[in-house]
Amino acid sequence: MSSRTTFIGAVEIGTSKITVLVGEYTGRELAIIGRGECSSRGVIKGAVVDYKAASECTHSALEQAERDAGERIELVFLAQTGGHLEGFYNEASVNVKASDNVIDAGDVRMVCDLAKSKELPVGRMVVHHIRRPFRVDGRLVPGSPEQLVGQRLELGYWTVHGQEQRLADNIHVIRGFNLEVRELVLSSLASGHMVTTAEERQHGVLAIDIGAGTTDFVLYRDGAPHTTGVVSVGGTHLTNDLSIGLRLTDGQAEKLKLRFGRATVQVRDKAQKVWLDGNFAIGDRQFPQYAIEQITSARAWELLEVVKKKLGNAFTPEGCASGVVLTGGTAKLAGIGETAAKIFGVPAHLGEAPTWVNENLRDPGYHTALGLLYYGVSAQADKSAPARAKGGFFTNIKRIFA
Repeated sequence: MSSRTTFIGAVEIGTSKITVLVGEYTGRELAIIGRGECSSRGVIKGAVVDYKAASECTHSALEQAERDAGERIELVFLAQTGGHLEGFYNEASVNVKASDNVIDAGDVRMVCDLAKSKELPVGRMVVHHIRRPFRVDGRLVPGSPEQLVGQRLELGYWTVHGQEQRLADNIHVIRGFNLEVRELVLSSLASGHMVTTAEERQHGVLAIDIGAGTTDFVLYRDGAPHTTGVVSVGGTHLTNDLSIGLRLTDGQAEKLKLRFGRATVQVRDKAQKVWLDGNFAIGDRQFPQYAIEQITSARAWELLEVVKKKLGNAFTPEGCASGVVLTGGTAKLAGIGETAAKIFGVPAHLGEAPTWVNENLRDPGYHTALGLLYYGVSAQADKSAPARAKGGFFTNIKRIFA
């Protein structure tokens, strides 16, 4: 980006709501100047299933954000989630070609290209090549290895890819507003970047973003993203469980979940009851608090167990010294930190945005959109940021629209 002022939009097309933030970027500083929100329609588990409905609510949020900012958005960073996203690890090594064994840019370029060269199945497209730290003769190098002395240079990438059509659907929604999608950013990387510190990422930390329809996670090691993933389960599943178990409408179940749901069973008296509305009006009724806690805690436990299973051998308590950081709207469920700590065997807490974030944006539901802005504009300078797909991101976008 040039040094002139650019007005950037961060867009998260979520299962429960569409969130848009507008940032004023000068090349050195980024200020948040606008916000827009709209209840989501036509989106299930992070995927656009009704283009017209999803477009209408997204465009409403975009218009609201531009009015709030008093400026037109010039380009967009778009969050990506959904069960169609998958990842794999591929690494490569090269022998340093110089006779004095000094590593140069050509060595670095060659090992990067080789590590990213694995072909994808037909119909899949790279979203991120997430680079892990270099190694020189087996020694970890946190930064660039150029000008270091060694005989062998090694590098690996965690490559995240998705269905071209699903990615195209999301991009098409934004293009319908005559806006350029500058980059797709994994929701996990965006929110993880906001709620973890550089020190935590260096020591090892797991960020889990529990949304309405999906749960995104990113494990950091040695200061860089190591493994990412998406589970197609979120807060709406807790609501659905309550709805079925207690024979309620979704709206009533959501109300009970927000007021009395817990990730741990705390109540001891099984006869203790709570009111649905508490206003004693016609239709207001009582439910066993024990049953509510039992239903929500069972689903919360299962969700976090699935995350741990998907991480597999990548996660070890020893390699995650900074513990687990939880974010997303469903992370506000009481007791969820305690549950996460039991499952992962490390301390867990609810993530918070940095202190410079305004009070009206500190809710966990905004962490992904905030991270989109700050992760997006710093991506090219940040050593832990994802490299772009071979051929350039715009080449891929043009290809899926060809």
